[in-house]
Amino acid sequence: MDIPQLRAQLDQIDRDLVYLAAERQRIVAEIGRSKRGTGRPLRDFKREKEVLDNVRGHAREAGIDPELAAGLMELLIGASLTRQEQDTVRALSQGNGRRALVIGGNGRMGGWFARFLDAQGFAVEIGDPTGAPEGFARRERWDAGPLDHDLIVVATPLRPAARILAGLASHRPPGIVFDLGSIKTPLRESLQALQAAGVRTTSIHPMFGPSANVLAGRHVILIDTGNRDALEAARALFASTTAVTVEMDLDEHDQMIALVLGLSHALNIAFTAALAGSGVAPERLRAVSSTTFGAQLAIAEGVARENPHLYFEIQSLNAHNGPALTALDEAVHTLLAAVRSGDEQQFVDLMSRGRDYLHALPE
Repeated sequence: MDIPQLRAQLDQIDRDLVYLAAERQRIVAEIGRSKRGTGRPLRDFKREKEVLDNVRGHAREAGIDPELAAGLMELLIGASLTRQEQDTVRALSQGNGRRALVIGGNGRMGGWFARFLDAQGFAVEIGDPTGAPEGFARRERWDAGPLDHDLIVVATPLRPAARILAGLASHRPPGIVFDLGSIKTPLRESLQALQAAGVRTTSIHPMFGPSANVLAGRHVILIDTGNRDALEAARALFASTTAVTVEMDLDEHDQMIALVLGLSHALNIAFTAALAGSGVAPERLRAVSSTTFGAQLAIAEGVARENPHLYFEIQSLNAHNGPALTALDEAVHTLLAAVRSGDEQQFVDLMSRGRDYLHALPE
């Protein structure tokens, strides 16, 4: 057979693959409806492992790389979870026509939360002077009208969030109020003011960005600010998803975020700054990229595209950031000293300490 004929065969196989994927999604939707009817959780890790193990076995029989087959199946499983989760969020309708105001809802994360609430059946209004996502009612000022919503979400940067939360305390809205801030210590006084005013308030931190389509394996941190009713209401918003909720107090949150966000952001900002100062074109680096460099560059590129003002807030406003950045500074200086002085043992000890720490963590 000549090349055009072989390519025609490939085209037919590609069409078949697409239609088979569509048929798989149809069956997935049926499974999702069945799960909703019986109250079973959306995600079944045991079943996912069975599917991947089976696919690897089929791949060996077919004479192809088992990990290639598993990778393709993981993409399909991710698409399946997305379909089931979105259908379930809509079907369970946590909102039931209740009203929500998203202050800062024209921002990226505010817009995500507005769409998330809309999918649950909330009647969502946006309070944002810069505009609103298409299809949403809007007020230019958050306080330019009644604040009698069932839910008020503050999705602005930290400094205005502190002012808005304090302002809400003076208005004493009857609904539940919470923020989406990446750091909580700068909001402490405002959250305490809301509590003192008798407002049902809590604080949450979605540990994902606005591009998240499915919450499988994602975490949502719930901060206990003294009102269990508000905290459980916030938790209930994610009950129909596959997100994992983690509860902690305000100070523990910021201590953890100093490492989870502050340290990781600092590493990647320094990495891209060092590359920018190297004088070597990015295309040239990609041409000789190693596995480690490629993985690091992909993470760093994501960080580099984010809002630098938000990232500065995460670094500068977290009262618990100091020890993490100090530890990073000390580790870099120890590394440089070991390399420059030719102290191999110091270098080995530094790597061994990190290896032992990571190997002590559970899988």
